[in-house]
Amino acid sequence: MAAASRPRASKAESFVDNKRKEDIRSANINAGRAVADAVRTSLGPKGMDKMISTASGEVIITNDGATILNKMDVLQPAAKMMVELSKSQDSAAGDGTTTVVVLAGALLRVCQSLLASGIHPTVISDALHKSCYKSVDILTAMAVPVELTDKDSLVKSASTSLNSKVVSQYSTLLAPLAVDAVLSVIDPEKPEIVDLRDIKIVKKLGGTVDDTHTVNGLVFDKKVSHAAGGPTRMENANIAVIQFQISPPKTDIEQSIVVSDYTQMDRILKEERNYILGMIKKIKATGCNVLLIQKSILRDAVTDLSLHYLAKAKIMVIKDVERDEIEFVTKTLNCLPIANIEHFRAEKLGHADLVEEASLGDGKILKITGIKDMGRTTSVLVRGSNQLVLDEAERSLHDALCVVRCLVSKRFLIAGGGAPEIELSRQLGAWAKVLHGMEGYCVKSFAEALEVIPYTLAENAGLNPIAIVTELRNKHAQGEINAGINVRKGQITNILEENVVQPLLVSTSAITLATECVRMILKIDDIVTFHSKRFSCSI
Repeated sequence: MAAASRPRASKAESFVDNKRKEDIRSANINAGRAVADAVRTSLGPKGMDKMISTASGEVIITNDGATILNKMDVLQPAAKMMVELSKSQDSAAGDGTTTVVVLAGALLRVCQSLLASGIHPTVISDALHKSCYKSVDILTAMAVPVELTDKDSLVKSASTSLNSKVVSQYSTLLAPLAVDAVLSVIDPEKPEIVDLRDIKIVKKLGGTVDDTHTVNGLVFDKKVSHAAGGPTRMENANIAVIQFQISPPKTDIEQSIVVSDYTQMDRILKEERNYILGMIKKIKATGCNVLLIQKSILRDAVTDLSLHYLAKAKIMVIKDVERDEIEFVTKTLNCLPIANIEHFRAEKLGHADLVEEASLGDGKILKITGIKDMGRTTSVLVRGSNQLVLDEAERSLHDALCVVRCLVSKRFLIAGGGAPEIELSRQLGAWAKVLHGMEGYCVKSFAEALEVIPYTLAENAGLNPIAIVTELRNKHAQGEINAGINVRKGQITNILEENVVQPLLVSTSAITLATECVRMILKIDDIVTFHSKRFSCSI
């Protein structure tokens, strides 16, 4: 009876310690913000460059967000998510890799203040999700449609991407080059899909970036194998891409053969000669006069003896073609790779008007031009005075190609210079007033976070960010939706008239990916580390 009369402990009275969960969430947000702050100064055409020194001693100078974050040695799991976010933007749009990380950092900052106000993470997450969808609708309404026949608009968009790069002074050369390269590889049957693997960028040290040009054919950064005096120029070329070795076969297992008699040695050498000669006769019989040989890891692709016989047969040899280049080479030449000498047929050959070795700077390159029935591919030869400039020119050209690819898949342009972000901030702020309760408060914070882009653009350009953003907000309130920051003039202008444009896909992708990443970080309330060797875990 006494036991029955004892009061029971109510569940509502039990104490739950949420301090650890708050600490974990706060640590994750701070780690993400630290990564965003690291690349924030690189945003925009007046952004600073970063010098990255790798463990191997390699030095890279760039302001490409994806490259900077990729080379950073990040340990904290939430910070790694920011690195992956930049990679996702790079694969989805190709440009805006710094923007997406800066945007995510600003969202994390406002989320931290909302959490401190006592709002539950799930409420914040749901509000971010709704704000993201509303943002995409607003951006789509602002966008201007563009046709692929309007080459000027495509060049303007590619130029805007290049203006923030180290090689920005060469944007007038690289932008039209990127547009021509992408338009040349579009398949009429699939007009909305561009595979950038059909555009091969070949880097060659020497000259300046001004010497960069497209080649209607194939370019290899290697010279012809003419150790035995073989030809270095071939007109009316019949080209074979082979994946086997023109050298004596080896045994399947590692073993030593002891030859104690000179007659046996002569017999082995004679058999080797006959074996190689037999292969070259079969190759010559098909009319082939140019051989592209895949790089071999098992044994030498060619020997001095085989090169001697190939030179006598007047067959040009280019060896050590990389395995991952074979698909591009065969698609360009419209031929089939040959894996065995028994499958060597004339119908598997590619045909070109000219294959020649050309001197370029200190080195040599190989050019194949006038290809018959050429596939939808193109090659770009990038030049640079030093390796740092050469690498950055390649990265910048890749970004420009990605921007044009975005316009092919989603044919809408939008103003740059912080104009879309301020317009989003204004319209979302007005929408937040219609919503009730915590949701409206969270949407208002999301709208304020978007102002980080124009604020940072002005800050990096050495302008007064508060005055510039206030004036920009005022212009948009008066209905000038394309008003943006002109960092060259240091004032607010109509950014569309200044030809500062970017694909709609870059902006929508940046906001969608940044919101997804922030929502994921918000939902994490604990970190569990497993130690597989001890079969235990630490919490």
